[in-house]
Amino acid sequence: MMFPAPFARRAASAAVFLALSAAPCGVARADGPLPAGDLFTIGRLHYGGGGDWYGDTTSLPNLMRALRERFGWQTAEHDVTVTPEDDALFNYPFLWMSGHGTVIFTDEDAARLRQYLEGGGFLWADDDYGMDASVRPAFRKLFPDDPMVEVPFDNEIYHKPYEFPHGLPKIHEHDGGPPKGYGVFHNGRLVIFYTFDTDIGDGMEDEEVHHDPAEKREAALKMGINVATYVLSH
Repeated sequence: MMFPAPFARRAASAAVFLALSAAPCGVARADGPLPAGDLFTIGRLHYGGGGDWYGDTTSLPNLMRALRERFGWQTAEHDVTVTPEDDALFNYPFLWMSGHGTVIFTDEDAARLRQYLEGGGFLWADDDYGMDASVRPAFRKLFPDDPMVEVPFDNEIYHKPYEFPHGLPKIHEHDGGPPKGYGVFHNGRLVIFYTFDTDIGDGMEDEEVHHDPAEKREAALKMGINVATYVLSH
């Protein structure tokens, strides 16, 4: 399936976004303005099952502000909530989901999300601590023939524009294990990125929410920027 015109216009702007984000030390290159029209906007996935999909309220606005201020991206100020049934789902190249509770995709949800991802979309799921047991079978329902695997440290998502040679940064302890980045690759493309035992979303929140130290919040934002950059280059 091809995405409608709004998605296509965003995809056409990817080269300009990436030229800006390739500037070293967070300084945007003077490559000219981005094309007028759509702003880069992240869709927040309202999923079923009762999990708190609505959390991390300042994370995505902070990420989009960092993209604007550091690299000159033209972004919206706030994310937009979408469900799998919404026609607007196909307007956003980048979906985000997080939470502590249960994730359930109905058959209809799974079909729509698979259609979205096969058409060029991308989903980042960040475990707030508690969604792991349900999100894994939910993803298997989307792509039963594409198992979730650990994303290798040499994958581009860990290296552009910021270097994370050992994979994800550790933000919150949770179970005390190392942070893990998992992915579902469909036809060779990473379509789902699942961050576990780290809580990048909490790290991108305003300081007063979790009182994380500045270096943790900076690491989380940098990882979020890498994900956004990856979305527009694949």
